[in-house]
Amino acid sequence: MIQMKYYLRFSLLILAIVMLSCNRQADAIEAQKSERIFPKGDKVTNNNFTGAVWVQMHVNKDSIYNASIGSVTFEPRARTNWHYHPGGQILLVTAGLGHYQEKGKSVQLLHKGDVVKCPPNIEHWHGASPDSSMTHIAIGPNLQKGSVVWLQPVTDEEYITRKKGKE
Repeated sequence: MIQMKYYLRFSLLILAIVMLSCNRQADAIEAQKSERIFPKGDKVTNNNFTGAVWVQMHVNKDSIYNASIGSVTFEPRARTNWHYHPGGQILLVTAGLGHYQEKGKSVQLLHKGDVVKCPPNIEHWHGASPDSSMTHIAIGPNLQKGSVVWLQPVTDEEYITRKKGKE
């Protein structure tokens, strides 16, 4: 009887250890999924975006580097205004699902790992999909030509009708 009692306690102890181990493994996997490559940055408070957006600058133009590089995180439905870059722009999507559209063209669906080359002086917008956040690294080259010219917001109607383009 005493042996059975100890056996039961030992079995419960082993079961508890296994359950804790499984929970820790699940937590570690979840933490890896949500890990950011770079800090989220500062919440944008200007009128050049719709929705919640954060920016973390990594490189600012200076006398040595004629470029800017920053991570931009868009919450679902968040997006830039229409804008263009005199020197062009390159976007490297690092997380989530988003959209990119040049004026007069169909919307492009963006996935993690996609690279977008925004040609110089072409009006465009980019941002998250309705149901997913999106993070990209934005590279502004050729800053001697200028950085960005902000235009009007992308209306909800323009954003909602984006599905008429290629997805």
